[in-house]
Order: sequence, then structure tokens, then C-alpha cells
Amino acid sequence: MKKKILIVEDQFIEANNLQMILERADYFVCGIARSVPEALEMVENNRPDMVLLDIFLRGNLTGIDLARKLNEKNIGFVFLSANSNQKTLDEAKVTGPYGFLVKPFREKDILVMLDIAWYRHEQNFAASPGNKAVVSGPDTIDVPAFQHIIGNSGTLKKLLGTVLMVAPSDASVLILGESGTGKERIAAAIHALSPKKGRPFVKVNCAALPATLIESELFGHERGAFTGAFEKRIGKFEQANGGTIFLDEIGEMPPETQVKLLRVLQEKEIERVGGSKTLKMDVRVIAATNRDLQKEIAEGRFRMDLYYRLNVFPLTLPPLRERKEDIPVLADYFMRRYAKECGKNIKNIAPPAMEKLLRYEWPGNIRELENQVERAVLMTNEPFITDFDLPVTQTPEKPTQARDAVRPKTIDENERDHIISVLRSCNGKISGEGGAAEILQINVSTLNSRIKKHGIKKEHYFSVEKK
Repeated sequence: MKKKILIVEDQFIEANNLQMILERADYFVCGIARSVPEALEMVENNRPDMVLLDIFLRGNLTGIDLARKLNEKNIGFVFLSANSNQKTLDEAKVTGPYGFLVKPFREKDILVMLDIAWYRHEQNFAASPGNKAVVSGPDTIDVPAFQHIIGNSGTLKKLLGTVLMVAPSDASVLILGESGTGKERIAAAIHALSPKKGRPFVKVNCAALPATLIESELFGHERGAFTGAFEKRIGKFEQANGGTIFLDEIGEMPPETQVKLLRVLQEKEIERVGGSKTLKMDVRVIAATNRDLQKEIAEGRFRMDLYYRLNVFPLTLPPLRERKEDIPVLADYFMRRYAKECGKNIKNIAPPAMEKLLRYEWPGNIRELENQVERAVLMTNEPFITDFDLPVTQTPEKPTQARDAVRPKTIDENERDHIISVLRSCNGKISGEGGAAEILQINVSTLNSRIKKHGIKKEHYFSVEKK
């Protein structure tokens, strides 16, 4: 029996495209609603299995209002929105959606997100706060892939439940969070829980590579491709073929390399520098950054179309100051580890010293805590750690998107920016292979009408080249 999906979207073209995508994938679209009252009537009459839900709809009620009603009826939903207002996005996330896709998106993005949503709905993560099956003790993780992820806070349990949800798919994952929060460990856990777990897991620190070498490092080069290329080099993507590549600090990637990475994500193929042969790739991409990529896009340092390709499934890691109940467990874990390495018989951390750890704000997160405990172990010759030499400044400035935002962009502004970004990436080519219409997966006539609607001129998408 086909799964029933209700589309709640007030834009006719968007709703029609969604319906065609879903029906091609053998879903049954049981209705299209353009307002909350209309959607509620269809929910009562058709009882959908899942709802694809835009945030801003016709009338006074929003998709967030409808989401609360769907929760009462135990009907899963996935948000679809072009809204970039952080306050609105935070309100939407509180309702517990089974997925969140930012417009515009590809057919594959929709289908992968739905696969994840069905999995989550079946496992009923939302109905089981903390996912008790994941953590069995104060520092013991039942799942082997989580053995080096320490803690028992509700925040951590929820995160690990989400990791269990996304790992079996092949979806691109974007891991967000401050430095030192454990992004690499989460990426490794996703790989270890995926069908590619027996294949390579290749790590790349984009911030550590010079701009002149990063393309060769990622995609490889042929002998003689440039001065100093004395032999052929196999790049990181080829090394990861069949497995997973982890692109850490993706926000540091140069714009010209971002174009090449976009092609890999879209076409699943690469060319070595100086080569003419196209190589097909089967690589899952997990990226991570401590930067605000939406701000980077607004300031022209990161491509909007690449952001959408990477952001199929975002994971935000909480800073240590938001999971302080994990500090005693983490500190004890590091103490025992480094005491064993140093051959010292340190048994515990004295309560006043532990209280000092709990009062500190940890701007460097888990990495800073580990360094502090290691140093204390080296300096201690007693069976207890009695003090930690913590910095005086204890309250870091907490980053917030709202501080930098002037106002939220409208749906039309987001669409205009994305069309311009795609036109730039294909040098203004609209039709044919590799043209903007093909990349956006819309008809040439539709694209031309939208270009006219948004007042997009050639100087808008050729301006980058002229600077």
C-alpha cells in the first residue's frame, strides 16, 4: 500500500513540482492545501502518513501552528521553507519535525529526507525523550560507534538518537558547532553506523590546506599538471571512493574550490587537476564548520547552492556550557586516561576542584576540558586532583545569528539570490547541458520567467568575474 503524503504549500508551482516528485517515487499525494484550515480538513478526511509543510501559508496561521496540531494527532511532518529568520527556524524546530529542508532543493534531497523521516517515525524517537536505549550508564554507550562519546545528559542522548537516525542513509550531513565540541567524533560515528562502515573514512581539514594546494589534495592531479607535479597524485575523494569523506572546517574552503565540490555533489564525479578523464565517485560527504554559513553566504564568501547541497541533514552540537551535567563524567574519563598514561595512581577529583570545573563556561569546550585535566594530572603527585588553573575570563561571548542579521530575507529574495548564484556557477548559461535550468531542475521557460520576475540582469551574475 502506497504511503499517503499531504502537501501544505501555498505556492502553486512549488506544490505541483512536489507532487510530481512524490508520485514518480510511488508515493500517494492525498491532497494539496494552501492554508492551515484547509490542511486540517484534509487531515481529518484523508489521515496522511506524513505531511510536507511550508512555514508561511495563506491566512493568519502558519505551518508552525499546524505542526502543533499534527503532533497532537501523532502525524509526522517535514518542514520546507525558504525563510532564513533564525527566530522562526528555532520556533519551527521546537515542534519536533522529522526533517527540515531549505528551499530550493533537488528531487534527491526530498526523497532522502523522506527516507530519514520514515525511519525516525518508525523508531519513534520523538516519543521517547532521551532515547534511553542509547546510554546505559554514566559513561557507557551501548552502541560501539559511540564508545568514545562520553556523557549521559539529555542533550547528548537526543543528539545520538539523531545520529542513529541519519547514519543508515546516504544523505550529506552538515555538522555545526563551536570548536572543541567533538564534530570529528560524531562524523566518525555516522560512518561507523552506515552501510559504508567497512570502507574508507577519509578526513580533510580544509583550514590546514593552502588555497593553492586544496584542489590537488581533494581531487588529485596528473603528472606535469603544474610546476612541481612530478608524479600522479590520488586525491582524497578517490581515496574515499566507496566510503565517507569528512570535510572539516568547510567554511574555510576557497570559492573556486567550492565550485568543484558542488560538481562532485551534483554529478558524483571528479577530474584530477591537469586531467581530462572523468571519474565516477561513490562517496558520502560529511562536512563540519564552526562558522555561521548563512552569514558567510550573505558576505559572499560561501556559495548558497553549495550550502543547500551540504545541508541535507544538519546536526548542531551543543557547547559544553549547555551540557554541564556531562562535565564530571568527562573529567573523570580524561583523568583516568591520562593517569594511566603517566603511570600515576590518581583516584578522583576533589569536590571543590570539580565545583570549579562546573562553574567555568568552557569557551574551548571539550577540548579545553581535556587539556585542563591532562595538565592537572601532570602536576599532581597525590591520589586526588585538588585544583585546576583555569583562566580568569570565564564568560565567552556567545555567537548568535540574530546579532548580525539586519532582517530576514523573503522567499522571493532567497530565490533571486539562488538563481544568481547558479547563473554565476555556469557562466550565465541558461539552457542545455550544464545550464542553470538543468541545475535548478526547472524548464527553461520557467527559469526565464523567474529571471524576468526578479529583475535579474547579466551584470548581476557576471559582476563577480569583472571585479
